[in-house]
Amino acid sequence: MNFDADYSMTIAGKAVFATETLPVINPATEEVIAQAPAATREQLDEAVAAAKAAFPAWASRPITERKAYLLAIGDAIESHKEDLMRLLTREQGKPRAGADWEMTGCIIWCRETATLDVPVELVEDSDDRRIEIRHTPIGVAGAITPWNYPVLLALWKVLPALLAGNTMVLKPSPYTPLTTLKLGEILRETLPAGVLNIISGKDELGEWLSTHPDIGKVSFTGSTATGKKVMQSASGTLKRITLELGGNDAAIVLPDVDPKTVAKELFWAAFQNSAQLCVAAKRLYVHADVYDAVAHELVEYARTVRTGDGSQQGVDLGPVQNRMQYEKVKDLLADAHAQGHRFLLGGDVPEGTGYFIPVAIVDNPPENSRVVIEEAFGPVLPLLKFDSVDEVVERANASIFGLGGSVWSNDTEAALHVAQRLEAGTVWINEIHIFSPHATFAGHKQSGIGIEHSVHGLLEFTNAQTIVMKKLQAA
Repeated sequence: MNFDADYSMTIAGKAVFATETLPVINPATEEVIAQAPAATREQLDEAVAAAKAAFPAWASRPITERKAYLLAIGDAIESHKEDLMRLLTREQGKPRAGADWEMTGCIIWCRETATLDVPVELVEDSDDRRIEIRHTPIGVAGAITPWNYPVLLALWKVLPALLAGNTMVLKPSPYTPLTTLKLGEILRETLPAGVLNIISGKDELGEWLSTHPDIGKVSFTGSTATGKKVMQSASGTLKRITLELGGNDAAIVLPDVDPKTVAKELFWAAFQNSAQLCVAAKRLYVHADVYDAVAHELVEYARTVRTGDGSQQGVDLGPVQNRMQYEKVKDLLADAHAQGHRFLLGGDVPEGTGYFIPVAIVDNPPENSRVVIEEAFGPVLPLLKFDSVDEVVERANASIFGLGGSVWSNDTEAALHVAQRLEAGTVWINEIHIFSPHATFAGHKQSGIGIEHSVHGLLEFTNAQTIVMKKLQAA
């Protein structure tokens, strides 16, 4: 298989090209590395029709067979892992370690999701009647995925959808379609035709997908602003939706930490994948007693981290993935300078090729400043000083977002009490970014609707059905 050319969509198990194409840019070099197909509305219709035709046979398979297919997906990814990693770095920008983390996560997710079952709940089994609650597949599911973790976040949708008995049409981000398209090519030999269709295209393709009358469920990961548009588009046919949206996650550092020990963990909590992570620590609240020491150690560690082309050895952080996001982060930095905020590190963007932004750490800006309120989705972190637990909990919760958060302390009981007060779907204590196919992942407030992962996420791809059966009495 050639991973450097011939990028095609997968519809009904076959390669499909398009008359129009999308240029795909390497964010480290700004070079066009490939042309991806730009699907037409008619090709979307073909993909949906293929999924609809494949649905009855796929849904009727025993779940044990569908589990076997999920395991086969994992095996197929593992056998092409190195090629997929290299392609992922070229189109997304993340260094090898980040690409390995993502592709290894894909394999784990395939194998662990295959251990889940769709439950049947027996409510009553009396002399008079039997009542059970079962869960049936919705039909054709649509998925729209982002550019920060394009393959892993796609599988977070594909795997539960297929396990529940649905078929799917998947649309990757126009910024990072290549690895997902190659995955579709690989899986043509693994899955029955039409079960998983992968099409690429421009932004309007997402709207076409979320309004399509034959798609019964849409799962979207991306910004809150775009999620609202997906919700509006899906409302026309009352589609079921799962929206995993933005976050402005607070990390809270209590006064009993060892600053030197915690600094490395805090750095990667904030800057993993160049901070292009929905649950990155985007506001770092540090108790006044240890603020200066933590700030010093954090800056010292940050100076040891190398930003550059992810394809080069020794690089820890890659570029911002696309020019649109690059300009947004630059504008946020410009506003911070204009407001007179003090930078402990970084703050300036060098001229040159590639969407590179050095790590920037802002020293205790006002709570109402843009750098605190907005989700940067780039390597910019405000450090914020607090004096009491009640105060910091109030400040952390004063956000329209509620995706994740973290608490750092040598006293786990004290940390737990703080964590339980945070308005966020996932809160980590003394670690961060630990995900599990068996643990729910969901946002509060404007960070999303619905659940991913675990049995709860699996059931998002089903309809509940109650069967009430009166028992016939013997004559």
